[in-house]
Amino acid sequence: QVQLVESGGGLVQAGGSLRLSCVASGLSFSTYSMGWFRQAPEKEREFVALISKSGGSTTYVEGVKGRFTISRDNAKNSVYLQMNSLKSEDTAVYYCAALQDKFGRWLSPSYYDNWGQGTQVTVSS
Repeated sequence: QVQLVESGGGLVQAGGSLRLSCVASGLSFSTYSMGWFRQAPEKEREFVALISKSGGSTTYVEGVKGRFTISRDNAKNSVYLQMNSLKSEDTAVYYCAALQDKFGRWLSPSYYDNWGQGTQVTVSS
């Protein structure tokens, strides 16, 4: 049984930082690219960041470039999202997801095989 478990969310003031973690089990972690998505109330789930299987390549949505950093530790079956200079518009539930799409697609949530339960991030202004 595949499980992805996020942690590290919370309440932070604007300009602050949080580090999200996601631990995976039940899958061959190093064979999956890993993504972070977020979903604000009454909005669609949106892509935030992606890291390749080896960790050598990363991709970010434009609005978080320079502020967020995705990383992974395959020995710990874990992926992380370091979030700095947080803004109120970053408030959302953040999800990690595992990707193994043979066509190289990554932007839509529909391409991802497994999801965590999410962790709430609230940024107060």
